[in-house]
Amino acid sequence: MSSFKQEPHKLLVIPGPIEVADDVLYANAHPSMSHISPDFIPVFGDCIRLIREVLFTKTGQPFLIAGSGTLGWDQVAANLLEPGEKALVLHTGYFGDSFVDALAAYGAKVDQIKAPIGMAVPEAEIEKALLSKKYKVLTFTHVDTSTGVLSNAKRISETVRRVSPETLVVLDGVCSVASEEIQFDEWDIDVVMSATQKGLGTPPGLSVLVASQRAIKVFETRSTPIASYYASWKKWLPIMQAYEQGKPAYFATPPVNLIYALQASLTRIVRGSPSLADRFRLHQEVSQRIKKALKDLGLQQVPFDDSVAANGMTAVYYPTGLLAGDILPQLANKDIVVAGGLHAEIKDKYFRIGHMGITVVDAQRGDINKLISALQDVIIEAKNAKCK
Repeated sequence: MSSFKQEPHKLLVIPGPIEVADDVLYANAHPSMSHISPDFIPVFGDCIRLIREVLFTKTGQPFLIAGSGTLGWDQVAANLLEPGEKALVLHTGYFGDSFVDALAAYGAKVDQIKAPIGMAVPEAEIEKALLSKKYKVLTFTHVDTSTGVLSNAKRISETVRRVSPETLVVLDGVCSVASEEIQFDEWDIDVVMSATQKGLGTPPGLSVLVASQRAIKVFETRSTPIASYYASWKKWLPIMQAYEQGKPAYFATPPVNLIYALQASLTRIVRGSPSLADRFRLHQEVSQRIKKALKDLGLQQVPFDDSVAANGMTAVYYPTGLLAGDILPQLANKDIVVAGGLHAEIKDKYFRIGHMGITVVDAQRGDINKLISALQDVIIEAKNAKCK
């Protein structure tokens, strides 16, 4: 084990990027190496296998490609939809609109079901929409980072399979993978797309996507050319298969150092302590603790109900009479970095806290205690100052 320790820094508790473990950051500093080196090939293959375990799938096909989580939208649109085909987007915040834009850019005809801010789309509305048209794909943001709303992936997939079994179920898990349980095979999901900088506890820079064999078949039997070069699975599928089989292959150079870092983090998540099941439990417990502390301070969550509130982040309205300038700079002065609002309709009315990964599962760090203590001090001080 390396003795490497990060330099002291402000505690990063935004909904991604998140704090990174010392050994993960150290792995990211691996000496420069060829992407077809016999030493690197098994590392890449290991990441492909480990991501399957995080998502509880035996047959899903991972794609690990240099890029942000946004590249997942392009992969879905370019490979699974053909011009003129219909897509249904369940909208629970900012990222629903963005997914619509990405799908439309590739020629899809897109409908949305928009939930009120702080709410998830009811299954009855999903069923009604699926009965009205034949949709090639249905997409939803598992945790919308702009609102902190958690959609029920299992029930959404069950509804689709019952009403329109050929429709592909696409889960945007950028803010949920490794902090929310996702049973890819059991729930019969077709695509989970994510990125490395949130629950996966790795620096930003990798698009992480897993596709079902049903989705791969749809891709393989499409009748029109793929309208993307870099996002084309025709380019990337042979690369992923080769690395998993321990063979070198090349289309575009992978971020070698970042894949070393991802391997270190995935090994922690899948093979380390706590177990994967306990990791999800700890995210739930810490989430409840933070939300209770904020409620005790008189703050209201953006999600209408705890049943639709994410476990890896919290979106909360400022206290009455207070604004971002009363809270966020004061938290930063206490070495706590949280995020402002993102949803356009309420952007100046709320802020967001991330509680994922090592901050949650390693209690010895004291991150959660430090966060809650700072929130209590700053909010009480700000309220008192307004009363003077």
